[in-house]
Amino acid sequence: MARATSGLSSLLSAAAAGRRPDPAVALASLPQVPAAELLPAAESLTLAGFAEAVTYSRKVFVPLTQLCRDVCHYCTFAKAPRHLRAAYLTADEVLAIARAGSAADCKEALFTLGDRPEERYKAARTALDAAGAESTLQYLERMAKLVLEQTGLLPHLNPGIMDTVDLQRLRPVSASMGLMLESASDRLCERGGPHFGSPDKLPARRLATLRAAGELGVPMTTGLLIGIGETRRERIESLLALREIQDAHGHLQELIIQNFRAKPGTKMAAAPEPALEEHLWTIAVARLVFGPHMSIQAPPNLQSGELSSLVRAGINDWGGVSPVTPDHVNPEAPWPHLSDLARSTNAAGRNLIERLALVPAYAARPEFWTDPAITPRVRRLSDSRGFARPDRWYAGSGSELPAIAARWSSNAQAVKADSSTAPGYSHVALKRPRHTSRMDAIINAARAGHALGEADIVCLFNAEGRDLDAVISAADQLRRESSGDTVTYVINRNINYTNICLYHCGFCAFSKGRGSADLRGPAYNLDLDEVARRTAEAAAAGATEVCLQGGIHPSFTGETYLNIVRAVKEAVPWMHVHAFSPLEVKHGASTLGLPLAVYLEKLRDAGLSTLPGTAAEILDDEIRAIICPDKLGTDEWLEVIGTAHEVGLRTTSTIMFGHVEQPVHWARHLHRLRSLQARTAGISEFVPLGYVHMEAPLWRKGRTRSGPTFREAVLMHAVPRLVLHPLITNIQTSWVKMGASGAAVCLDAGANDLGGTLMNESITRAAGGVHGQELDAAQLQTLARGIGRPTRQRTTLYGTLGEVSAMRVNGLQPSPAASALATAN
Repeated sequence: MARATSGLSSLLSAAAAGRRPDPAVALASLPQVPAAELLPAAESLTLAGFAEAVTYSRKVFVPLTQLCRDVCHYCTFAKAPRHLRAAYLTADEVLAIARAGSAADCKEALFTLGDRPEERYKAARTALDAAGAESTLQYLERMAKLVLEQTGLLPHLNPGIMDTVDLQRLRPVSASMGLMLESASDRLCERGGPHFGSPDKLPARRLATLRAAGELGVPMTTGLLIGIGETRRERIESLLALREIQDAHGHLQELIIQNFRAKPGTKMAAAPEPALEEHLWTIAVARLVFGPHMSIQAPPNLQSGELSSLVRAGINDWGGVSPVTPDHVNPEAPWPHLSDLARSTNAAGRNLIERLALVPAYAARPEFWTDPAITPRVRRLSDSRGFARPDRWYAGSGSELPAIAARWSSNAQAVKADSSTAPGYSHVALKRPRHTSRMDAIINAARAGHALGEADIVCLFNAEGRDLDAVISAADQLRRESSGDTVTYVINRNINYTNICLYHCGFCAFSKGRGSADLRGPAYNLDLDEVARRTAEAAAAGATEVCLQGGIHPSFTGETYLNIVRAVKEAVPWMHVHAFSPLEVKHGASTLGLPLAVYLEKLRDAGLSTLPGTAAEILDDEIRAIICPDKLGTDEWLEVIGTAHEVGLRTTSTIMFGHVEQPVHWARHLHRLRSLQARTAGISEFVPLGYVHMEAPLWRKGRTRSGPTFREAVLMHAVPRLVLHPLITNIQTSWVKMGASGAAVCLDAGANDLGGTLMNESITRAAGGVHGQELDAAQLQTLARGIGRPTRQRTTLYGTLGEVSAMRVNGLQPSPAASALATAN
């Protein structure tokens, strides 16, 4: 007994470290250990790898053919031709199922079929000939491609045994594939065993298919069917065989531990079903063998009353669940309703989150795990962590807010929500108590003003369920304490003086240059008189700031930017000039051969007041190499901003998110901003800018996601409020990106500022944004009143309007020329 205890201890240590267990120790130690002794360690490993998330895929089940050359003694899916209306579903029938799924917001089409029925049944050969297909697998390829192209659902294929050629053929029409090992025991294939007479159930053949898939990098779902006559030792041997393949290739995305169900009309109709203890034991052992990061599934319809027990044992996924089609393999066990599944998952202390056919770790790297024909589709359906987008909200699109918005709004009745939100993102607050001491500790540290580490910031961004609500609530409370309830805004005008640019940022639909002729609007370059005219017009409309930015025109030098500032100040001497991204400053200095500090001093002396902290995008060179490879790097951006602070010019700061980056990159971005602010104290505000994807060149090429989800957009206001406290106290929400209703939610999630009225917003509009070019002061005030908050018009640096009045009283009035221009227009 002491030896068994010692062996179990070593297995647990290996599992926690992610190491493959010693097979001899596993086989000697685990079979006799009761499930109850394994569950605490298994659950701890699961929480380490997946936190409180339990995933599911919203799918339709497409039974392409129920003919099969195998005769598994427990199966009712496979049928003889005389029991079927037709050998195969027709293309119209397949599309009807897929379209019904698409209408129900499904994202996966699960194709299940028997193994090579044409090698057993004439009816199958005849049907394939009539369809012009040489084989079942060729017909499957055609149907999967049809579903993919006609409905956008991602096919997951379960076609049975495949060789390298088969896998290569099917990879371009599927996101992932599946092949249950069931068991590695040859004994079960002998006479009297459940797999006798089923050539495709020979373990060596199934393991060979899984290895071939690994060599091609095809994501595979596999697993065990327990209770069909195998021993505990044989289950361990099966798991170890799969672990060996996983260690070699890393492509086994998920492991299913499925319990046998006896079915009338089969040879095993009277066979005993495995006890719950056996199911839990096997799940726990699988977790110990594969460690914290393997996705482990148990179908929820086969243990419907014991979902909490399955969670305790180590599962983190329920697999595919369909709101449209039955489980054709287990028709006696209907799928749970998704809202019921969400409640049961929540009762087990977990958060139900929708995924794609690919599990999140693989969906987050589609360029590595999917065929180029599939990769863009996976990206567009994913969030930053590889989960499925849970709603139809997109930054800048004018779409309705998802139902979850009501959970965070102080005026929930005013939130017009889209009812299609996934079950895991209900507008109803979750009822279970929170047991997340780590999250509480992180929030408390942030509220105390401590700098958070990268892992802790990622944890905040990964919050779900009650933790998600806690993060947003804490951010709102901190906003109230540090910035008050008053919502600020500035009356300003954007003057984008040119959209001609030497650079090729893949997210930008505003610039005009090579390869952008098909994007919105013609190329232009405003002259200085037009800049002056627009400045005077802004002053006449009550603006206190003009914000000037543009592309890097090939003819622009440092003198160009100096002349732009002079033109503004000559037109309206008291106007606050908020101008030039770090890229423009860097370009201007380099064209004149001046050090940054010297050039910034020249701009300051010419009348530049502050710099926008744009062109930051994501302050991580791994991401910049993808979205803006020829733009200034992270260190260069930080150098320009830091130098501006040193010469007395304050700046804003931004993030542009929702394209190819992940939460770890957001954490690095915020960490770098906080470090800079701790050194210079020159940043006045932080502005999250959601990626507007609709016209972005990289999105049109299928190389980015479709912008942030609403959850991510709100968190990008809440988390910075915590992370940047107390160094940056103003968090601005962009009505251009969020829309008025979305901006109102963000004001309840840590933001305290609505930014500017803008007057001529054109950059987001060029990317496909529909929220307009201006939101006037009255509209901003109405927005804030809708959530019960007062407003205050501010200056660029959050001062009072008395400061502007003092400048005017002191004689800094608009020049006569400017007044004439304003009057004329």
